[in-house]
Amino acid sequence: MAVVEEVEWRPWRGSRDSLLPLLVLLLGALVAADQTEEYLKREHSLSKPYQGVGSSSSSLWDLMGNALVTPQYVRLTPDMQSKQGAVWNRVPCYLRDWELQVHFKIHGQGKKNLNGDGFAIWYTKDKMQPGPVFGSKDSFMGLGVFVDTYPNEEKQHESQKKRYTPGIQRIFPYVSAMVNNGSLTYDHSRDGRPTEIGGCTAIVRNLNHDTFLVIRYVKRRLTIMIDLDGKQEWKDCLDVPGVRLPRGYFFGTSAVTGDLSDNHDIISLKLYQLTVARSPAEEKQDKEVFTPSVDNLKLPGVETPTEPMSGFALFLIIFFSLVGLVFAGVIGLIVYNKWQERSRKHFY
Repeated sequence: MAVVEEVEWRPWRGSRDSLLPLLVLLLGALVAADQTEEYLKREHSLSKPYQGVGSSSSSLWDLMGNALVTPQYVRLTPDMQSKQGAVWNRVPCYLRDWELQVHFKIHGQGKKNLNGDGFAIWYTKDKMQPGPVFGSKDSFMGLGVFVDTYPNEEKQHESQKKRYTPGIQRIFPYVSAMVNNGSLTYDHSRDGRPTEIGGCTAIVRNLNHDTFLVIRYVKRRLTIMIDLDGKQEWKDCLDVPGVRLPRGYFFGTSAVTGDLSDNHDIISLKLYQLTVARSPAEEKQDKEVFTPSVDNLKLPGVETPTEPMSGFALFLIIFFSLVGLVFAGVIGLIVYNKWQERSRKHFY
């Protein structure tokens, strides 16, 4: 959490020594303008002891599928084949800038890539809808962040005895993100590559220390960082500007197992409201978003937004249009008069 240190203000009486507090005050104001304040939003957070989760009408979280609650974690799937589960926040989020910290653990009996399939973190319009994308629905609207533990594309090439191109090979587990307006589908056979907006390798399985992932959304910028080494140090994973996410969507997380399996445990989800300074120009540009999109990335069914026309440009268009109409009318009148003169001469 960013902390802004208070600076005592003293009036300037004209002496040279009194310039120092004034300079310190100005420097403090400049530093404060670039800092971000964080506030934990408990209505969007999930942490121990998980009281009433999934069973109480007063709970802020719902369970789905094979998910279960223990005193130490919410287990989305056990280390068993063909299981899927999820936990979803009941309260829609209307924050403009936010940060979601995910404390999780993936572990099981499988070794190397003999495990699967992974889990997803969601900020979407619809919730509590099971499906094929890490236990949740496909063609969703919103943001999906995927911690994929099984390389489907690589294994598919091996099973078909086809050469797998080293230039596009990835090291799994792999974290990726996808923004969807409801028109895209997640391609499991290619590990979501055609629709991802970025990602990174993340060795997350069977670690003896805590593992974390943070998703930050500030000023239309999506940033994902990971802490997997137990050193309490964030490492960059993804940084994409121009991501436009509507407000009023729901947070959730889901997981799935297939022929291979893992325990997918959520220890905590903590959402922070971020208070970020904006210039008047930024406030003017930061308009309400109704459809998820990414700047400079064409999504099917979404027209690229155009900049609004200035008042002066609109005036010029109207002015020259009227001039053109008057000019056309004058030309038409001249042509008509000459035609009439010719008609009269021809008649006589």
